[in-house]
Amino acid sequence: MLLRTYAKLSTLTAAGVLAVLLSGGAPASAGDTVNLGPVGPNQPILATFGGKRLIAYYEPDGDLCAVSVVVSDASPAGDGRASSRIRVDLHPGELFHLDAVGGEQVVLTCGPNAAMLTVLNRGEVLMRSASIN
Repeated sequence: MLLRTYAKLSTLTAAGVLAVLLSGGAPASAGDTVNLGPVGPNQPILATFGGKRLIAYYEPDGDLCAVSVVVSDASPAGDGRASSRIRVDLHPGELFHLDAVGGEQVVLTCGPNAAMLTVLNRGEVLMRSASIN
């Protein structure tokens, strides 16, 4: 019972962090804050690609990574209201591709035993972020 309560609280905490970040707490430009992982459970991955801001986190579900991703407009006028949430369960080593219109993408992967989540193509994402600034 205590474990279920903790899991619900950690989910609420992560949802609260996402709400704060989308409500203006997150930087408007790509170079301000980037965290491409690896991250542990309920820690955020932050990236910008194809004019979109991405915030992703996961919760372990046995050996799976239960991943939640929120994608919103990265422009200064993008206040998070036109955001989309995507949820997917990844087995260790599985890839999840998020593609933008211009061919840019972010590839997430789940680590062994659901111990971490990371951006697999981090060099590509970092180079694009550096070229924007």
